[in-house]
Amino acid sequence: MTSRRTLLKGTLCGGAAALLPTAASASGGGGPVLRLPAPAGPYPVGMRTVHLTDPSRTDPWVGGVRELMLTVLYPARSVRGFSRAAQLTPAEAREFAGLAPRVHPGLPQPGRVDWGAVLTHGHVGAPPLPGRRPVLVYSPGGGDSRTLGTTLAEDLASRGRVVVLVDHPGDASQVELPTGLRTTALAGPPDPATFRTMVDTRIADLRLVLDRLGSLPLAGVVDSRRIGLYGHSAGGTAVVYAARDDRRVGAVANLEGYLDLYPVPSGFGRPLLLLRTDGFDGADRIESSWAGLPGRRALLRDANHWAFTDYGSLVPRLQASGLVTAAARTALVGTGDPAVTLTEVRHQVGTFFARHLP
Repeated sequence: MTSRRTLLKGTLCGGAAALLPTAASASGGGGPVLRLPAPAGPYPVGMRTVHLTDPSRTDPWVGGVRELMLTVLYPARSVRGFSRAAQLTPAEAREFAGLAPRVHPGLPQPGRVDWGAVLTHGHVGAPPLPGRRPVLVYSPGGGDSRTLGTTLAEDLASRGRVVVLVDHPGDASQVELPTGLRTTALAGPPDPATFRTMVDTRIADLRLVLDRLGSLPLAGVVDSRRIGLYGHSAGGTAVVYAARDDRRVGAVANLEGYLDLYPVPSGFGRPLLLLRTDGFDGADRIESSWAGLPGRRALLRDANHWAFTDYGSLVPRLQASGLVTAAARTALVGTGDPAVTLTEVRHQVGTFFARHLP
C-alpha cells in the first residue's frame, strides 16, 4: 500500500504509560536517542538474522538471483551475556536518515535523530526456550523495511511465538545484504503494473520463507503445523494472497491492506483478521475490497495508517521532542494516545493468533 507515500531511491492510562518509548539527549548533541517500547510477555526475546537466496527466481528489480534478509525473533531461555541488537545496521541507519523525511514528509531531517542508536529488545544469538512453537511470518508495508515491525514482533515473541520478519529488497526502503546495501527501486507511488510486480514478488518471497522454515537456524523450535502470516499495507495484501492457495497457512492477519488486486475466494477457509484505522484516507477502498470476506473486523480509533508499525510509538515521541509537527503526527499515526493504540494492536493481533494457532 502506498497511498500518499513517496518512495525514493536511497530506500492506556496509568501502567500502560510504561509502553511508551523514551527519549534522551544524544551524547553528540544530535537530537534524541529513541527507545522502542518493551515487549510485555513473560519471556525475554532472542534474535537472529538470516540471509536467503532463491536460485529459481530472477530478481525483478535488479536481475540476478533473488535475495532476502530475515530477522527471526523467539522466546529465549536466557539472555544473560547476549547483547541487544540495533534496529538498523550502521549502513541502513545512514541511508534511512536521509530517506525518512522524503518517504514520510514531516519526519526529521538528517542529523536531527540518531537512528543508528535505536535498540531493539532482541538479544543476538540467545538460546531459544525449548519446545516447538507457532511461527508467524510478517511482511511490511510497501517501501518499509522489516525493522519497522519490530515492536509488535517482539511482543508476539515474548508471548511464546517464533516471528519471522521479511525484507523485500527492491521496494524496501533500505536493506543490508551480504552482497551490499539495497535501496528502493521505486521513484514514486507505483503504477498498477508496478504494484502488481511488488505484490507478486512478495507472494513468492513469502512462499520461499515457508519452504525454508525447516532449514532455518531455529527449525528445532518451529512447529510447521502452526503457521500464521501477518502484514501491514502492501504486506497485508501479500499475506492474504500468499495464503489463498497455500494450505500450510493456518491463520492470516491483514493490517490495512487492499484486497482488490486479485479475487479472494469468499470461502477463504482460514481464520482472517481484517484490522484498519479510522484515519486512513484509503478507508473507502479498504472497505470495498474487504466486502463479502468472512473474518474478524476491528477498527483502531484515533489512529492512522502507520500506527501499526514502530512509527506508532516513535512519532509521538518525536513530536514531544519538537521534531515532528502535530499535523505530521496526525497524517502518519493519528491523534490517539500511543500507549492505548499500541496496547490495542498487540491485543488484536496477539489474541487472534492465540485463538487460532494455540
